[in-house]
Amino acid sequence: MRNYPIPPVQKMINEAFSWTEIPELFLRGPSLLGKPRGDGQRIIVVPGFSTGDISTLPLRQYLASLGYRVSGWNMGVNSGDVLDAIARLNQRVQTEHAAEDEQIILIGWSLGGYLAREVARELPHAVAQVITMGTPVVGGPKYTRVAEYFRSSGMDLNEIEREVDARTVVPLKVPVTAIYSKRDGVVAWEACIDETSDTVEHVEVMSSHIGMGISSTVYNIISTRLAA
Repeated sequence: MRNYPIPPVQKMINEAFSWTEIPELFLRGPSLLGKPRGDGQRIIVVPGFSTGDISTLPLRQYLASLGYRVSGWNMGVNSGDVLDAIARLNQRVQTEHAAEDEQIILIGWSLGGYLAREVARELPHAVAQVITMGTPVVGGPKYTRVAEYFRSSGMDLNEIEREVDARTVVPLKVPVTAIYSKRDGVVAWEACIDETSDTVEHVEVMSSHIGMGISSTVYNIISTRLAA
């Protein structure tokens, strides 16, 4: 078993100042709006643990302004029931892929990124690419600030970690951009590093975990990857 440290309390200061990303986002707005436009490609954005589609609204509005067909995951609050969420998201991707005969782009924030990756693992023919933001791909919640919540709910975090590892037996075949930050006060950045998949490119940013959803740097990376 690994022994990654949960982000210390001091790093939560970064989360408290996540709002400082907003002025930078406005300042870089003209540059971001000048990014190459999409051609109506379908994107689903998946929220993190205990959040819903409202949390991804700024990102979705930005991508829509570039010409992408973007929606939230439309499943309410992400409760952390991982297997159920993967199954439901899997069904939605299959349905939309069959109806439109078009691969779908999945973008996920935190736990949402893990769900997106696992759907891509199961449906490589239906997913064009995945972009994750501050996503723990190792250990499930074990190396995050919510570890104690899951532990107090009676969950065996070591067993969850083993189950997460077991899923990697089926390799990821879809390109993944993994955005992470060493300033993250919620998820241990080490847990965001995928050392088992050849299709993953890691990109480090200087952002808090919450700030990734409104970070001009993150938006720039996402729009660039989509255009590529």
